[in-house]
Amino acid sequence: MAIVSFIISLAGATMLLLYAVRMVRTGIERSYGASFQRVMTGQRSYTQASMVGLTMAIVLQSSAAVALLSSGFAASGMLGFSTGLAIVLGGDLGSALIIQILSFKLDWLVPLLLAIGGYLFVKTEAKKARQLGRILMGVAFILISLRFLREAMDPIRDSAFLPAIADYLARDYITAFLVGGALAFVMHSSVAAILMCVTLVQIGAIPFAAGLSLVLGANFGSAFIPVWLTRGMEIPARRIPYANLALRGSWAVVTLFAANLALRGGLLGDPQGGQMLVNAHLAFNASLLVLALPFCGRLQGLFVRLMPEPMTASAAAQNARPGSVLDMRTLDSPSQSLSSLKRELLRMSDLVEAMFRPMLELYRTGDKEQIRAVREMDEDVNDCLSGIRRYVAAIPADGFGKDNAKIARDLMEYAIRLETAGDVVAKRLAVLAATMRKKGASFSKEGWQELIEMHESIMANLKLASNVLISDDLESARLLSLEKTEIKRAERDSRKRHLKRLQHGTTESFETSDIHLETLRAFREFNSHIAAVAYPILYRNGQLLETRLIEDMPQVEDSETEVKG
Repeated sequence: MAIVSFIISLAGATMLLLYAVRMVRTGIERSYGASFQRVMTGQRSYTQASMVGLTMAIVLQSSAAVALLSSGFAASGMLGFSTGLAIVLGGDLGSALIIQILSFKLDWLVPLLLAIGGYLFVKTEAKKARQLGRILMGVAFILISLRFLREAMDPIRDSAFLPAIADYLARDYITAFLVGGALAFVMHSSVAAILMCVTLVQIGAIPFAAGLSLVLGANFGSAFIPVWLTRGMEIPARRIPYANLALRGSWAVVTLFAANLALRGGLLGDPQGGQMLVNAHLAFNASLLVLALPFCGRLQGLFVRLMPEPMTASAAAQNARPGSVLDMRTLDSPSQSLSSLKRELLRMSDLVEAMFRPMLELYRTGDKEQIRAVREMDEDVNDCLSGIRRYVAAIPADGFGKDNAKIARDLMEYAIRLETAGDVVAKRLAVLAATMRKKGASFSKEGWQELIEMHESIMANLKLASNVLISDDLESARLLSLEKTEIKRAERDSRKRHLKRLQHGTTESFETSDIHLETLRAFREFNSHIAAVAYPILYRNGQLLETRLIEDMPQVEDSETEVKG
């Protein structure tokens, strides 16, 4: 009975720890996620890139999240291999610094964090204030979960079972290393796994030697997480996690044997306690960064040879435009028909995203070929809509079901929205980019930064809209609807700041005033069409009314986006 109680307590504390780490990461991503791309892809030196990775790992509470972001930007061509690897190595050190911070006795902070965080999350309406509340509560839950872990170990700490296991792990450091690796991979969080190991050493449940082997194994196992999560990505995206695995794994193995030989020979004295283990973990990651950083550029050629792209990949990416994925043979099956419609909408959404992504670059360069390519993609978007209309019209009235027919109509309505969003890019933004080139004009520094931030936010919303389309997740739909309100607020604030710059006589603002204001309106309209995927989900769950707000929330401009808080 004691064993069952121990397992339940340990599982509960572990799940709370994992949830709390994710809660912190989610709050930060929702507040500042749109700025990550600019920060990560704007670095030129390896040292700067590693510092960016270190900072982002501390902010996101996860080195794996940093690796995934780097891989995603590498896949899109916005981030080179060597810079991405430097960012990931810095992220590993940042993850170690998180352990250092959280290993201190901070239980006294829990009530304060819960009080402030809870108030901000429940009582405030501003997006960043609410997400700050989420972050503070997440940190409090991390501290609570660590206290639960310590309490869960108390009943069996003095039993015969745990000392026997601990002694075995201290003697067989290879087994301890493999256990630590498996623990980090299964938990999908090196922070959570290493905090657990540190807690076990702090309370005397396992000796320092066993804890060190477990922590080194957790470092090795955590490098497998981004490798696993990027397994479906393109080859350029997967090279960075594999290079990190090779460096981190080899250094962990070397350190494992060296440290255990030194411990058994008495060369390191008799280190004890959780804080010493935290210091060892920090030293491992700092030494890895110092040793590996100079080789980031040299490793690129090696991994290009080890992981070459298929011979036709580049040509296919540039020339091939995949056709419709709609399958007329599935019309008799409602579930297959709806899945087919969603796949086609995802393809349509990807085309719209490909049109929108380079727009600010086109404002800067005015490249005629790229502008023409954007307009040609708009024709593909129109073809997608035509195919979806024909497909929905061919759905048999009998046997499909009223609810399924309603979902099919909602999906077609979203296709119309996507086609209109494509028109906004091709017929308004592309025209404005060409006008910028003809005039040879430029935005003021402040105005350009406002457009960049708004563009980044909309790119993040495009990804979120695709997730909503696939998952039908209510929380994501609510977030997308709220992000629409944030874009409207950003457009309004930018317009006010622009008018103030005109009043103060800023030359660039006069030259580009019409273009700036029209771009703001086009961005807002584009985002409104993208966010429309959330409306059917919100309506089905009673979160949307057509005429009035059900609960207090920031006022929105479109009647169909009135969401219950």
